Amino acid sequence: MRKTDRVLLGCGVVAGPLFVGVTVAQILTRRGFDLRRAGISSLSLGELGWIQIANFVLAGALAVACAAGMRAVLRGGRGGTWGPPLVALFGVALVVAGLFTTDPTLGFPPEAPFRGPPTLSRHAVVHNVASSVAPLALAAACLVLLRRLAVRGGPGWVVYSLVTGLVIPVLSLWPGYEGAGVRLLAVAVLAAGWLSATALVLLRGARATRHT
Repeated sequence: MRKTDRVLLGCGVVAGPLFVGVTVAQILTRRGFDLRRAGISSLSLGELGWIQIANFVLAGALAVACAAGMRAVLRGGRGGTWGPPLVALFGVALVVAGLFTTDPTLGFPPEAPFRGPPTLSRHAVVHNVASSVAPLALAAACLVLLRRLAVRGGPGWVVYSLVTGLVIPVLSLWPGYEGAGVRLLAVAVLAAGWLSATALVLLRGARATRHT
């Protein structure tokens, strides 16, 4: 494996903890934010909203970089055709979700109404589409790469990827607003964790190959 590809995969290792860590820190510290009502996308609003915007964009860019490294490592084998593009789509969707913010609603920022707007703004529509595409693309990547990465990650990897790939769509598409914020945080944790774990498995496999 080339040094460049190791650096690109390293971007994926960093992306997950960075996105989740920054998001959780804001959940705990942003005045008026209640995860039982609002989703993590609402953290992009208000005076400190730029932090979550940057978090979305940076994590998405790191995911795209990781996809490039995955493409180089997995080229020519099972899952190598569709897996990396799906991860790249996940990253691009995160970037778009960051650049196009949702509308103020459900009491956040604190001055926002507790009811949603009668009609969504254009940037909110784009945000909603992107934030829906991102987890579904990542879930598809989990299933596409399942058998290919099982060779490197072992039997436990099969269970982990399968569960992640099936649970993410269920939580993402669950109807109703009740508990939506908690569900979407769980989706973010699952998606970010799988991406980082996958990049780490590929890096370790490359090291093992070099030393044999």
